[in-house]
Amino acid sequence: MYGDCQVLTSMGGNVVSSDSLFSSPIRNPNFNFMSSMGGPFHAFSSIIPKEENGMLRGKDEMESGSGSEHIEGVSGNEQENEQQPKKKRYHRHTVRQIQEMESLFKECPHPDDKQRMKLSQDLGLKPRQVKFWFQNRRTQMKAQQDRADNAILRAENESLKNENYRLQAALRSVICPNCGGPAMLGEIAFDEQQLRIENARLKEELDRVCCIATRYSGRPVQAIGPPPPLLAPSLDLDMSIYGRNFPEPMPNCHDMISVQLMPENSHFPEGGLVLEEEKSIALQFAMSSVDELVKMCQLVEPLWIQNSETGKENLNVEEYGRMFPWPMNLKQHPSEFRTEATRDSAVVIMNSINLVDAFLDSTKWMELFPSIISRAKTVQVITSGVSGHANGSLHLMYAELQALSPLIPTRETHFLRYCQQNVDEGTWAIVDFPIDSFHDNLQSSVPRYRRRPSGCIIQDMPNGYSRVTWVENADIEDKPVHQIFNHFVNSGMAFGAPRWLAVLQRQCERVASLMARNISDLGVIPSSEARKNLMNLAQRMIRTFSVNISTSSGQSWTALSESSDDTVRITTRKITEPGQPNGVILSAVSTTWLPHPHYHVFDLLRDERRRAQLDVLSNGNSLHEVAHIANGSHPGNCISLLRINVASNSSQNVELLLQESCTDQSGSLVVYTTIDVDAIQLAMSGEDPSCIPLLPMGFSIVPVIPTADENPIQSSGDEHNPSSGCLLTVGLQVLASTIPTAKLNLSSVTAINNHLCNTVHQINAALSSSSSSSICPDNSSSIMLGGSSTEPPPAAAAPPKQ
Repeated sequence: MYGDCQVLTSMGGNVVSSDSLFSSPIRNPNFNFMSSMGGPFHAFSSIIPKEENGMLRGKDEMESGSGSEHIEGVSGNEQENEQQPKKKRYHRHTVRQIQEMESLFKECPHPDDKQRMKLSQDLGLKPRQVKFWFQNRRTQMKAQQDRADNAILRAENESLKNENYRLQAALRSVICPNCGGPAMLGEIAFDEQQLRIENARLKEELDRVCCIATRYSGRPVQAIGPPPPLLAPSLDLDMSIYGRNFPEPMPNCHDMISVQLMPENSHFPEGGLVLEEEKSIALQFAMSSVDELVKMCQLVEPLWIQNSETGKENLNVEEYGRMFPWPMNLKQHPSEFRTEATRDSAVVIMNSINLVDAFLDSTKWMELFPSIISRAKTVQVITSGVSGHANGSLHLMYAELQALSPLIPTRETHFLRYCQQNVDEGTWAIVDFPIDSFHDNLQSSVPRYRRRPSGCIIQDMPNGYSRVTWVENADIEDKPVHQIFNHFVNSGMAFGAPRWLAVLQRQCERVASLMARNISDLGVIPSSEARKNLMNLAQRMIRTFSVNISTSSGQSWTALSESSDDTVRITTRKITEPGQPNGVILSAVSTTWLPHPHYHVFDLLRDERRRAQLDVLSNGNSLHEVAHIANGSHPGNCISLLRINVASNSSQNVELLLQESCTDQSGSLVVYTTIDVDAIQLAMSGEDPSCIPLLPMGFSIVPVIPTADENPIQSSGDEHNPSSGCLLTVGLQVLASTIPTAKLNLSSVTAINNHLCNTVHQINAALSSSSSSSICPDNSSSIMLGGSSTEPPPAAAAPPKQ
């Protein structure tokens, strides 16, 4: 018995009893951050089997035999005299050797003799050992890709078989509506085919008439949509498990404030369809956009000018206008718009076929970029390629792009996405270009945003990887952003190519971990299906957190202070759909500049042992990891199931926390939520976890690297390393009421604002104490709130006056 988890080892595997691990529902799953709990704590045994970096385990197994050395120099006569055959001697590579060979493998999976000789000399290996390692590594990569492709094909085959059985059963049960006898199947099929053709023709005609009416009337005219559901979606839950965590009871008729609620359903903006006579024009623009994208990816100066101090490339707007004289350039107003143009290149662990499929499917596209894309929709498939092939596909799409803060407005846009394959060069081009070059009836967003030809060139690599070169080029209405995010947005870090590529690299590693099937040690996770369910649950938690702390879907936020330096924003949402607890949810977000590198802040917040030292986040309770899933090459990219060790814990009462942490060059995320034991049992049993309600909280950390002539944030406490600061955004959510029509209690707003301030101060104090050896003690406690440097007084956590 290990803690509350009973592990039975038999037949070389681990079998875990879910009854012994999860024996009762959660007593207080909202982490109870507003109340303090005392008393002794029951320690949880640390002997828990974990999954240690599942993505690299297969490599270690392969490498254990890749450097095997056979006994040489033995003649045939000597072999006959041998009474017992000698065993092979195996040489296990060191960590450094594996890292060096893996690094070269990503760049060049097929090294030549000269490269292998140099690498063997550097690592102290024989050239034959290096050659065998690369052969085995290529074989392993091909086997992983084959298994993934086979799984997809098996799922499609099973779906087709089920559809075939359903159609056969329907045909056997068809009766004549007139006489009640068996129907003539040939006539039924013919009539149904004619009806489908007529229905498609009428629908196309209706769309055409609506589009024409929209142009002449100046207001959108909607076609007939699908009928509304007979019953509204609901979720039958015991909402008492979501405690409000506020000591004050909610009044019934006084001491209330009214905050505007978001609508229950968020509708997409209406966009005009591309008519039949406009398709040829759209295809011409698509071909021109591909040519422009290729040149933007390949050319250097004078189109791209590199900054000698920072190494960053800047687009030469004048040269760009001369090289690409698009008609849309005539519509630009330089005084109203500014140009954001960035490009970057990286290698991702996904082949080009899967990448192209994800870019053409709006749902998969959102899942690939959960922290960037809040909403996306394929409005119209103009051309679907040749024989269903992606090459030549042209889609009209809508997307809303977000940054993880209510202080940065989202960017909405309609655009055309075109896909083209270059067979000779082995590349795919995915290009987005604006539709307003020949369409004027689209609703404009605030701020106005238009994507110039942007996208990526995907170069297939023989080892299942792909090299992606990304270009982001857009015109954005030049409106002021909150001063704390001004440099972050204007420099292109918020919506530029480096952020897109960094998230793509990390998500591709996550997908590879999700598809992995050679994981031998799952720890307390009973099966690979349960592991997949937990990863999908964590993915939904990340997406929910990202959307809920941004201005997605027009979500409005209220400032608690009239000061321009204040960054605290609150909002309420009325939830009646599955996936989140039903009722009124109160959200509060605050952004603070810290004079520490973003990875230092990330290491503090993701480590459950270090975070437990912050009383405001743990209430003095320790956390113990009972399950671990590695979903990336960086040790910080992982999913953890944590047990909250509180005084009330017993064999009948267990409190759990689901956490995912992820980091890349563009920033880091640490998101967690308390979760019901019954919900974990549901996921562990292989059931669909989409109905499990989640109310995530967490942190978003983005680096701030000012240039020599543009330093928007200065602090005396950071004078030793002015480029090491970061922006920490704290997002909290609580269920304020289970009654959707309830108003908000003023004391609840005060309590959550007080908690935000305490969180920021304790994080800064913990970071300052850990780096006190390199920072002057007089400045180690300085903190910047809302862009101004202040010394935190004893009562700094008090909320602003109402």
